[in-house]
Amino acid sequence: MFNGYKQIFNIMPRTKTPQIKKPKTYDALVDKGMSKEKAARISNAQAAGTIDQNSKKLEDRSKADLLAEAKEIGIKNRHSMNKDQLIKEIRGH
Repeated sequence: MFNGYKQIFNIMPRTKTPQIKKPKTYDALVDKGMSKEKAARISNAQAAGTIDQNSKKLEDRSKADLLAEAKEIGIKNRHSMNKDQLIKEIRGH
C-alpha cells in the first residue's frame, strides 16, 4: 500500500536550526542588552576559538588596522571616518 513519497524513501525533512555553542555566554550577553544575533555570533566564535583573547583593544590599533577590520565586516563609507568613528561602527556592527 502506497503511503506517500516520504514513507517509501524514508526521507527526513532537513532543517537548519541555529545552535548556540556556549549557551551561558549567549545568555549573559543577551541579559546585558545585546541583540540575540550578535550574542550568538560572539558565543559561537568563542566556542570555535576564532576570537583572539589576546588581541589589542580597538583604541590601541592603528587606523589602517581599523580600516581593514571595517572592510572585513562590511562597513560602508569607512574611508571617510576618523579613528573614533571607525571604533564606534566596529563595536556597533
